[in-house]
Amino acid sequence: MRIETSAGPAEIELDQPRRPAFLLLLTHGSGGGVDAKDILAVRDSALRLGGAVARVVQPYRVAGRRAPGSAVKQDEAWLEIVAQLRGRKRIPLIQGGRSNGARVACRTAVPARVRGVIALSFPLHPPGKPEKSRREELLDAEPIEVVVVNGANDPFGIPDPADAAEVRVIPGQPHSFRANFDLIAEAITPWLIRWSERPVTNG
Repeated sequence: MRIETSAGPAEIELDQPRRPAFLLLLTHGSGGGVDAKDILAVRDSALRLGGAVARVVQPYRVAGRRAPGSAVKQDEAWLEIVAQLRGRKRIPLIQGGRSNGARVACRTAVPARVRGVIALSFPLHPPGKPEKSRREELLDAEPIEVVVVNGANDPFGIPDPADAAEVRVIPGQPHSFRANFDLIAEAITPWLIRWSERPVTNG
């Protein structure tokens, strides 16, 4: 399906049971797609728990660009996507993404009124430039819980465990996970259960 936004159309891959327990929105890294193996591992975990999963190709990728451009416009478009996918559904909403998508999910968590955020390979800083920290973007999600899953060998850095509800480090993995997808599923499953079971108070 397609959703029109102020930044252009977004494309959605939706897996949905008849009566979903929650809705999970997932999106890609800056030059990637929604078929990355870590994204699919999270999707499969959510489906096993009875959730609906919307994998979102953001407008800049639909347009063929590899870089998202303005973060402000990217976040505005994301919130438009969230609003349309949520509609009138009164089920728990969770969002997440990998790399740049994790940044978007954290920055927009509060206005999107989500239960929790899954941040795959959160890029704490550009490679070799720890002084250019993106820690504040991770903290933008407070007080919403964020679960970070990063590879131990990620050149973009690994967030401090104190800055998230959980930081799970996958041994031997770089920024783009190549193995141990079962460990990713193991890390996020308890949180999906926790977030889906809390009472719905808005949205």
